[in-house]
Amino acid sequence: MRAVLQRVKSASVSIEGRTAGAIGPGFLVLLGVAPEDTQEECDFLLDKVLGLRVFEDEAGKMNRSLCDCGGSLLVVSQFTLYADCRKGRRPSFTGAARPETAVPLYERFLAGARQAGVPTECGEFGADMLVSLENDGPVTILLDTDEIMPGKRARRD
Repeated sequence: MRAVLQRVKSASVSIEGRTAGAIGPGFLVLLGVAPEDTQEECDFLLDKVLGLRVFEDEAGKMNRSLCDCGGSLLVVSQFTLYADCRKGRRPSFTGAARPETAVPLYERFLAGARQAGVPTECGEFGADMLVSLENDGPVTILLDTDEIMPGKRARRD
């Protein structure tokens, strides 16, 4: 699984002119799923997202996690995180999971965040969405379970 985290002061996602989700301070998470991703990877990635210490403490140091500072999540499905741009000018998206694999893991990520007590909003899987954000920092972090999960070997696409 891959996630792009953007620390935000606020973020929202709209679909066909209606706001589907909106948050104040926290993370905008663009979440991508590969065909071979598992529930274990989903849980590992969620734990990493919730525990990353990239929010400022009283001394102005990035030393607090999302949970420490009471932040929120806006999670948006993003199959384009698996774009293969090695050939030509039109990306291939065959590295992204099909909906029957991706939707349950996306929903597991959302449910796990909510179960952890984190206010969590989301887009709509597969919808044409308009995402708006006020990037804080800016702080933008790329997480890939193939790179950060113990015991995993990096995928060589």
